[in-house]
Amino acid sequence: MRVLITGATGLIGQEIVKLCHEKDIKVNYLTTSKSKIVQDENYKGFYWNPKAKEIDTNCFTAVDAIIHLAGATVSKRWTSSYKKEIVSSRTETTALLVETLKGINHQVKQVISASAIGIYPDSLTNYYDQTHNEISSSFLGQVVSVWEQAVDEFSKLDITVSKIRIGLVLSDKGGALKEIVKPIKYGLGSAFGTGKQWQSWIHIHDLANLFLYVLEKEITGVYNGVAPNPVSNTELTKTAANILKKPLFMPNIPKFFMKLVLGEMHSLLFESQRVSSKNIENKGFNFEYNYLEPALENLLGSTVLK
Repeated sequence: MRVLITGATGLIGQEIVKLCHEKDIKVNYLTTSKSKIVQDENYKGFYWNPKAKEIDTNCFTAVDAIIHLAGATVSKRWTSSYKKEIVSSRTETTALLVETLKGINHQVKQVISASAIGIYPDSLTNYYDQTHNEISSSFLGQVVSVWEQAVDEFSKLDITVSKIRIGLVLSDKGGALKEIVKPIKYGLGSAFGTGKQWQSWIHIHDLANLFLYVLEKEITGVYNGVAPNPVSNTELTKTAANILKKPLFMPNIPKFFMKLVLGEMHSLLFESQRVSSKNIENKGFNFEYNYLEPALENLLGSTVLK
């Protein structure tokens, strides 16, 4: 099998590439940087420039499925121009893939696209699964909505579509955990706001395995990329501090302060989404890290993130 991966050099992409190679799945990948192009038999790079609608169509040669992860990070100040980039980096890349496939001969049968749990409204009481129809009125809710609509266009080409709505990804190679741990290491750790907001998290290994499970089992539909047991922001902070053997005596960080520091992006820290993983579990997928403490022990136990 050969897959085409967009966003292959990102945090999640690198983990999926590694797992593909462990399973003898060959990888083609698209990159906007010509210096990142490698031409190994099991890892072939191809250039694209979605803004200019340029793509090397050789990237689709012998490809059975696409894993679509490309999109600008949301962990950067949301200026009005950057908000446009967050949206366009998802919709333009998707549209370019769809339009290109319309005009060439190919053997692509399946697309698995990243999505995000930001589509679910902020709530301390709801327990969301993929059947929930109400879309969050937040900026991220709107981003995910147009992103998923763009991805649905693949189905018009007789390609099966799966979407994985990703939660808070925990990794020792960067991402959110690095930022969570930083103040804790210096004894300055504290929860955000009331600390009651739900954090639906997932260990990076489980997330990569989930993508590959959907690929290999050819499962269609919408799945939440979250572990079975969400936690509150307070529990997340306390568990990390306990593993790092650091005290937590600082008061909770108020919302207004983080709004001053981060602008509109502060909502990432304060929105609450308790999200169910039952749909993928019902398809036979087993999580290695069901609970937060073992997940953080694995990521933080032997080494502290730099």
